[in-house]
Amino acid sequence: MSNLSDSTDEVQSFKFDAIAVIESPYREKFAIPRQPNLVSAAKGKLVLIGAANNHELVRDIEQFSHLWLLFVFHGTQAQGWKPLVRPPRLGGNKKTGVLATRSTFRPNPIGMSVVKLDKVVTTKQQTVLHISGLDLLDGTPIVDIKPYVPYSDAIINADAGFAQEQPDTALSVVFSEQAKMSLIQYEQRDSELALLIEQVLQQDPRPAYKQGKNDDKVYGMSLYDLNIQWQLTSFNTVLVLNITHVTQ
Repeated sequence: MSNLSDSTDEVQSFKFDAIAVIESPYREKFAIPRQPNLVSAAKGKLVLIGAANNHELVRDIEQFSHLWLLFVFHGTQAQGWKPLVRPPRLGGNKKTGVLATRSTFRPNPIGMSVVKLDKVVTTKQQTVLHISGLDLLDGTPIVDIKPYVPYSDAIINADAGFAQEQPDTALSVVFSEQAKMSLIQYEQRDSELALLIEQVLQQDPRPAYKQGKNDDKVYGMSLYDLNIQWQLTSFNTVLVLNITHVTQ
């Protein structure tokens, strides 16, 4: 594992405090989309904390439809980093420089994500930004929030190397009768639960080396407090087998 402090050169360090924390349907790293806005039904909350829990900090932020979030990869931070990684877009086999990727294992565990701002709610001295399209683990610490500015942030003719286009997984998702019965129960609290499950599974959350291949393994993923079991039944079809509540 590399360590920035190994350098003999003087390294300037900085200390940041989290200004918010994320409440997300993704309770584990598995099944989180690899980029934001691929799953529009993923809705969450950005809860301001500490000195940043002040509505004045977000005055007029509703004028912007999308926000940049700068955050800490707290779920992978302890595992350190290496100069070379295996990006999923290259099949998980070819190595490339970590700074040429969006790997979570970075010299500094900092990530950035664009999310849609749905509304801002302040109640009982607590300010919460409701967001969607997020790709963040539940409990993610946020260190900064910036408005997304289309004329400068969206560079239409930019080159993106091996990640120029969105992956075309095109997986079809179907629900078993048992899963459909569970949806009737759980959709009373979340009307878009079926859409969320479908959009997540369409991204094929399996390891990169398994994508595009037949696989009869039964997988499980956590969304909110639910465990969703699913399986590929053909080359391009996913069957949701069961949806159960996970007791804490």
